[in-house]
Amino acid sequence: MTDPVTTPEPAKHQKIDTSVPHSARIWNYWLGGKDNYPVDEEAGDAYTAVFPGIVTIARSSRAFLRRNITYLVSEAGIWQFLDVGTGLPTAQNTHEVAQGLAPETRIVYVDNDPMVLAHARVLLHSAHEGATAYIDADVTDPDRILAAAAETLDFERPTALILSNILGHVADYDQARSIVTRLMGALPSGSYLSINDGSRGIDPVFEQAQDAYNNSGAAPYILRTADEITTFFDGLELIEPGVVSVSQWRPEHGSPSPEVVAEHGGLARKA
Repeated sequence: MTDPVTTPEPAKHQKIDTSVPHSARIWNYWLGGKDNYPVDEEAGDAYTAVFPGIVTIARSSRAFLRRNITYLVSEAGIWQFLDVGTGLPTAQNTHEVAQGLAPETRIVYVDNDPMVLAHARVLLHSAHEGATAYIDADVTDPDRILAAAAETLDFERPTALILSNILGHVADYDQARSIVTRLMGALPSGSYLSINDGSRGIDPVFEQAQDAYNNSGAAPYILRTADEITTFFDGLELIEPGVVSVSQWRPEHGSPSPEVVAEHGGLARKA
């Protein structure tokens, strides 16, 4: 299948609310991007004033995702990706890494932020051998995600599901697990699940900063323990080294010993 790039339809009846900080725009700000508003900068600065290490976590998260994708394409032979809650396009997006290794790779991004959708139409350009699509859907509606993604992806072929820093936005733990189960249940044997999320039990200052953010009026993001994050992979075969601090998941050879950051992630295969 060699369909050209698929771009999202303009989001209807959606407005960008610049009065409330948004996690995707704050994350963009921490990564040095320009796609944010003063309210996001204020929230980001308030956060880093309490916990400057959040910038390291953001960059470690991005590097973890890049290493995951490299493994999936180069070692596991995965050429289809469903990236849910991708956020604003930055450097080394999923399709850029994957298609840089295998141009025929097909990627579907999922988000429900109108600003993200607007940027996707402009910035997400696929290699002509593959396809890149963006759909407007919420992580809490997995059936809609699967129905829309099936227009680009062939769910009879192994697919990698990426849930990067998104499950923390689902406050109810059982609901978060149910979402993972529903999405992975639609994927065939040989598919993979990649998850990384902020974690409790590593840095109390990080937890203090996150609690303050959650009380600021912004959409809350729930930190979970490493054990809780690990249970999202129940029934799957974890790839070594399992669920660890994202900085310690298969670091590049020859790189200095990475510091432990308060975000855990892993990669697992569906038998």
